[in-house]
Amino acid sequence: MPALFESLSFRRGPAMKNRFMLAPLTNQQSHADGVLSDDEFRWLTMRAEGGFGLTMTCAASVQDGGQGFSGQLGAHDDRHIPGLARLASALRAQETHAVLQLHHAGMRSPAALIGRQPLCPSANAETNARAMTLAEIEQTRDDFIAAARRCEHAGFDGVQLHGAHGYLLCQFLSPEINRRDDQYGGSLENRSRLLFEIIDGVRASCGPNFSLGVRLSPERFGLKLEEIATVAQRLMREDNIEYLDMSLWDVFKEPEDAALKGRSLLSFFTELDRGNVRLGAAGKVMTGDGCKRAMDGGLDFVVIGRAAILHHDFPKRVAADPDFKPASLPASVEYLHREGLGDAFVNYMRTWKGFVADAA
Repeated sequence: MPALFESLSFRRGPAMKNRFMLAPLTNQQSHADGVLSDDEFRWLTMRAEGGFGLTMTCAASVQDGGQGFSGQLGAHDDRHIPGLARLASALRAQETHAVLQLHHAGMRSPAALIGRQPLCPSANAETNARAMTLAEIEQTRDDFIAAARRCEHAGFDGVQLHGAHGYLLCQFLSPEINRRDDQYGGSLENRSRLLFEIIDGVRASCGPNFSLGVRLSPERFGLKLEEIATVAQRLMREDNIEYLDMSLWDVFKEPEDAALKGRSLLSFFTELDRGNVRLGAAGKVMTGDGCKRAMDGGLDFVVIGRAAILHHDFPKRVAADPDFKPASLPASVEYLHREGLGDAFVNYMRTWKGFVADAA
C-alpha cells in the first residue's frame, strides 16, 4: 500500500512521514488543573514512537469554563506551558507532526465540573446553558487564538480547532442550536463567523510555519450536510488551514438524510476543490484493508482512533501486514496498560460498551 506510506506535505509545518493521523481521543488522564500528567505523556509518546505521521492530543480546553470532561488537558493558562513543552519536544523527537487540539465544550460543559452555568450560542433548556453575550463570544475567539500562541510557544508544530461532535464551534454551525439574531446567527455565513474569525486570528498571531487544521462533523447535532460541505469548500478555497479532518463515525456509510442517500457521505467532501488543503476522515477505519479503502475513496490521510487505542504501533503493523486486523474485544486491563493507557483512560474506556473486559 504505497500511498499510505508516502509523505504528505503541508503549506505550513513539517510534512507527515506517512498518511496516518492519530485521532484526538478523550482520555481523562491529565491532572485536575489541566496540567499534563505522566500517563498522558506516555500515551501520546507511545503513539509517536509507534509510527504515526501526525500525533494529536485529546481536546484541550481554551477556557476554564469550557472544559468538557474531568481530567482534560489544558491550554488556557500559562501554567500549562511547561508540560506542553515537555510533550511537544518528545513528540517531535519521533519525527511526528505534533498537534494539540483546541476545544470549548459550550453547552456540553458539565456545570458540576466548571462550577457555573455552561454557555451556548443560544439558551438551551436541555443542558441549562445560557446564551453567550457578544463580549463572551469575542473573548472566546481571543482565547482560542491565545491558546494557539501558547502551543506554538511550547513547541508544537500546529493546532487543530475542534468544530465537531456538538461542542461550541459545532453549536454555532448548527441552525437547530444557534438561534441568534446578531452577526453570529441566522445565515450560514453568520453561524460560521466565529470559526473563520478564529482561523484568521491564529494565522495573524502565529508564525508562518505553524500548521492549522479543523475538525468538522457533517451530520447530527442539528447540522445540515450540504451546509457543512459549503463550509468545507470555503475552508479549502481560503487556504488558511493545512488540513480538514472530517469525523464521519463511519467512513464508508451513506448520509443519514434520506434525500441525500445513494452515494457515500465521504464523497460530499472528496468531490470538493481542495487546492492546497489536505483531506482526512475518521470513522471505523480499523484494519489495513480499511485504510486502503479509505484512501482509495479519495482521502489524503486516514484518522485512526479505536485501533490506535488497541495498538500504539498501528502504522508499523499495517506496514508489516497490509491485511492487519486489531486485537479482538473486549481487551483486558493488563493489555490496555501495556498499550500505554493509564487507569483513568481505562476507566473511561469502560463507558464504551464491550471494550474493556470485566475483571475475573
